[in-house]
Amino acid sequence: MTIPDDARAHIDDLAAFVEASPSSYHAAAEARRRLEQAGFANLREHDAWNLAPGGKYVCVREGSVIAFVLPGEVTATTPFQIVGAHTDSPSFKLKPKPSTTGAGGWWQLGWEVYGGPLVNSWLDRELCLAGRIVTLAGEEHFVKTAPIARIPQLAIHLDRQVGDGLKLDKQQHTAPVWGLGDAESADIVAVLAREAGVAPEVIGGMDIVAADTQPPRPFGADDALFASGRLDNLLSAHAGVVAIAAASPVEAIAMFAAFDHEEIGSASRSGAAGPFHEEVLSRILAAFGAGTEDRARSFAGSLHVSSDVGHAVHPNYADRHDPANHPVAGGGPILKINANQRYATDAHGAAAWQAACRTAGVPTQEFVSNNAMPCGSTIGPISATRLGIRTVDVGVPILSMHSARELTAVVDPWYLTRAMSAILDR
Repeated sequence: MTIPDDARAHIDDLAAFVEASPSSYHAAAEARRRLEQAGFANLREHDAWNLAPGGKYVCVREGSVIAFVLPGEVTATTPFQIVGAHTDSPSFKLKPKPSTTGAGGWWQLGWEVYGGPLVNSWLDRELCLAGRIVTLAGEEHFVKTAPIARIPQLAIHLDRQVGDGLKLDKQQHTAPVWGLGDAESADIVAVLAREAGVAPEVIGGMDIVAADTQPPRPFGADDALFASGRLDNLLSAHAGVVAIAAASPVEAIAMFAAFDHEEIGSASRSGAAGPFHEEVLSRILAAFGAGTEDRARSFAGSLHVSSDVGHAVHPNYADRHDPANHPVAGGGPILKINANQRYATDAHGAAAWQAACRTAGVPTQEFVSNNAMPCGSTIGPISATRLGIRTVDVGVPILSMHSARELTAVVDPWYLTRAMSAILDR
């Protein structure tokens, strides 16, 4: 398979974005850093916003980020062209009192399962801890450790039935090891405090998750495949950052919005079901004198393209997919369709997406679930319900979704970014 040089450069940049984003907080901060370098002004929520036509702006709330570009002529009824994504990924999150000890002098960690990770894929991997620490004074510090923890699998000699099916108790069998010695010395909070440059006793709260430390990389024949942790959904977040950084809207307000907590239902102050998105949209329109009638008119002409990874046809389990709709890796981004509104796509949204792909010169393909298989969901239906903006669900086909290390074709993230650019440059 021939891979264009631009696609290879894009995948290298995606790899750098993933490595800079071991947690949702890091992902939002990395998006803001990149956009500020591209000339976007940082907006703080507690400040007054002075927005100007033609301006470029970015705002972060915890692990979520919203960026937008105003056209040269903007009014109280100007519509939005939005590309959406999420910043979190399935993982494990430290519990309070996380330092424990196990049999044999092993230091272990107590953590909760975050979202729906494919737990067996996390076994026997060197993991780092990453996220944020907040001091009693309210100061926030980002942390990322070196490889420090590993969930050890039981040897086959001690479980002769493992070849017939691996069953993991999420409490008993997912606790990682991270050191050896006496119990009094096992203190992961002290390690995180050193990483943050603060004293352990001033730590008031933590949001710390595990992340795989194996670097992303292309592989396979002609390096046409790409393996990485957290493609769900940093792949879409990266595409949105790249697209909004280059956006030049004429008739609409171009916006990129990536939210935390999608993997656990989006119901939080920084999730897609929370108020962040609506507040930013309202503040933008209010800056140009919008009232209730104006906002309704703006939203009625707006479009939200919700992007999240989807399922490529698995060559070893082809029967798990719809027999007629077989999205293939390398075949371009997918249009997600579900009769029960697990995806928000309707005919008008589908037409808008198809038109954008034609404008961008990229292939696209439909995805629909096998009727016998449960269908996942995205931020799309949540945002559509909250805002009333027409929404279409799209993504990139991958294998090993929710694994510690997922797989896509090198060309597909590049295709997605080009289609997003066509959406934003209205």
